[in-house]
This record gives sequence, C-alpha cells and structure tokens, in this order.
Amino acid sequence: MLGGAGLLLGVSAAPAQAAEVSYATECVPPPISGLPPVQGTTTVAITAPARAKTGDEVEIVWTFVKAASKNPDILDLGEDTVQPTGTLKAAGAQTADVVLRGPRENPPIPKGGEMKLSAMKGTLKLTSPGEVTLTPDAYSINVNKPISTDTECAPKEAVRPAATITVTDGGDPTDDPTDPTDEPTDDPTDPTDEPTDEPTDPTGEPTPTPSESTPDAVTGKEVRVPYACKTPIGDKNATSPVRIDARRDGGGFALTVRFRGSVMDSPADIPKGSVKPSMQVVLGGADWGTVRVEGPANAEDIKAGDPIEIPDLTGTYRPGASGRSTLSPGVLTVEALGTTTTCTPEKSEVSLTLDTTQQEGGASGGGSAGGTAGAAAGGAAAAGGLAATGADDHGTLKALGLVAGTALLLGGAVFTFLPGRPR
Repeated sequence: MLGGAGLLLGVSAAPAQAAEVSYATECVPPPISGLPPVQGTTTVAITAPARAKTGDEVEIVWTFVKAASKNPDILDLGEDTVQPTGTLKAAGAQTADVVLRGPRENPPIPKGGEMKLSAMKGTLKLTSPGEVTLTPDAYSINVNKPISTDTECAPKEAVRPAATITVTDGGDPTDDPTDPTDEPTDDPTDPTDEPTDEPTDPTGEPTPTPSESTPDAVTGKEVRVPYACKTPIGDKNATSPVRIDARRDGGGFALTVRFRGSVMDSPADIPKGSVKPSMQVVLGGADWGTVRVEGPANAEDIKAGDPIEIPDLTGTYRPGASGRSTLSPGVLTVEALGTTTTCTPEKSEVSLTLDTTQQEGGASGGGSAGGTAGAAAGGAAAAGGLAATGADDHGTLKALGLVAGTALLLGGAVFTFLPGRPR
C-alpha cells in the first residue's frame, strides 16, 4: 500500500518517511443522485522526505489505506474509471495547500466492494527553515462512466499531521554544527580570506533583487479557484488550479493562463470547433480593471469518455498605472454547441505580481480584449486581485460535458463513492 514512496526532486533529501492517519469524513454524493451526505472514516499514508533544505521541491505521496466507503449496491464500477484528487495542508515553518492527483487506475469494483483508489502525488517547494507538518484534508472522487460525476469528501474532525519534514537553511542538511572538523568557509579574522559573495557591483551600486524589477518572463503561482458556474441546465460548482504567466512585450505583457491537465471527461461526442473558452483576468494593486484572454476552439472531435483539455488562454496586458500590479483568475466563459456557460470565482487569490509602467490607453479602470484597450470591463475587480487548476479538480468547465450530455443527464444518475447503504 505504500508503493510509490515520495522522492525529493533535488539531491539533498534524506530518506523518505511514511505515516498513517485516520479521520472521520463526510462525503457529499453528486447532486444528481439526490442522496444525502454520508459518513465514513478515511485512513491514508503520507510519504515525504524526512529532511530537506530550503529551495528544494519535494514530492509528496498520499496513499489510500482504507477509503471512507464501499461501493454501494447500485452498479459495478469499470476498470480505470475512478480518479481521486485532494488537498494536503502544509503548516509550521511555512503554510501552503498542496494539490495532489492520482491516475485513473483501478481494478473493476463490484457492487458492495471495497473502493480501490490510486495513490495521489503532488509537490511542495520548501521556502523556510524549520519543521513543516503535512496533514491530509479534503479530497474528491471522479467517476467518468457512464457519465462524469464527483463525490466531495471533507474531514469532520481536526486531523493530526501525518508526516513532518525538517527543513534546513540551505547547505548540506547532514552538516553537524557541533563537529569541530566542520570548518567555516570564510574566516573573518584572516585578512587574506576574501568574502565569496559581493553585495555590490564594481560601481559600488547595490545589486537589485528579483522583487525590485520584473524579468522578461515571469511564471505565476498556481492557485485553486472555486467557481460558481451558470450552465444552460442549472448551477454547478467546481474548483480548478489556474496559473497566469507573463512575458514582457514592449511596454506591456503577453499573458498566458494555464489550466493544469484535463478538466473532465466528456460524457458525449463533441464535434471539433464547438468549444471556445475565454476569461477576464482581474487586475489589482496599482492597476485595476480586467484583461480578456481567450483560447482556440477544439481542433479535434472529442469522443465520449475522452478528456476535455482546456487550451492555454492568451491575451495582452497594457498597464494603466505604474507600480506593483496583481493579476488573478476572473470570470470564465465557455461557448459550446450554441450555448454559453459563465463561471464566476467565489473568492480571489493573486497568481502573478508585476512591476508595471503606465502605458497610453492602458487598462486601469477598464477592460482590454486581447490587448486592445477600450473593451467593456468584465467581472468585478477584486481587491488584491483574484493564481495555482484543474483540471485536476474536475474542472471549471464541468458544464461543457453537462451541456453536451444533456440527454444522458436527463436519463439517469450515477451514485459513486458512497458508504455502504441499503438499496
């Protein structure tokens, strides 16, 4: 059960550790099922390096030792139809939500059988020395056949940490400061011992830090965005990891909004050229307003059961103010099969911060479409902006599959990942 132990992506990791934790869990079945929330107990093992250093990116593995339920006595689940995603809380020396995802790999699960969920993996970049605790949190189960449905599971009690990483401040984490043979590199009393790092350049000017200026290309932070979606057949909620990247383009920036992985599997055939996504990126900080980014329509037919991939959304941002400006995922619009689905973020989180210089016709207070100033502003600008999706999370475009599969949705319901209960 502990196969696929976590690995440190750098070379400085200590051997991996693995620890189990159990906690009371409430699972909410798909709304289409009409079933009430159910209770169970989740037991997981968290695998991570025991020691690492700041700057390392470590891999964390969440293995389901015992799922919170059995497959109810309703239908058999086919092979490779079940996929888990989840969130792990990092706390202590640094705090972060670590998004994990497992492959869609499972044996056939008969009615009343034990749920078999694949191990989920994610990465965490260590930023501060000290002890970082890892605690499992909420997770979601997607079943993609005969239609795509999600069961959301969350802890119903305080969960204890399952693993701890001891993080050292750079250098070799095996160094022993009490070892008399471990000499410092520089001797401050030796007049011939030159310092290895120069704080200034030859002109005597301080060397600027990365925060003082924006490089030509900037990678944003991936943020989990909870969306409330208005679809042609009803309201839906979905959470997706999203990242905004920027590349300097003259006085402005070329933006790319990326969804991580597939949003969901299609419950029906969708012809090529039928899906067209766009988004209003929300500006904050020194600037305000929105920037429109959009992606190409699907170039190929999407078969029933195939993943719906969200293409990169691109546009141009011309700053309307000078200073530190923030960019956050905003309202997402999807046009498909002659219908429109609008997904509005339920909370704001900044993905990217840029040093901006005001440009003529810039975005401050208004909207820009693909870099053309003067388009109508879209979405409400959130204070500080509204970045890190996904697709992993059954995606903000869940509505696409629902639109394409309206007949299927009207024809029946799927009940997945619920504790055993009478027929």
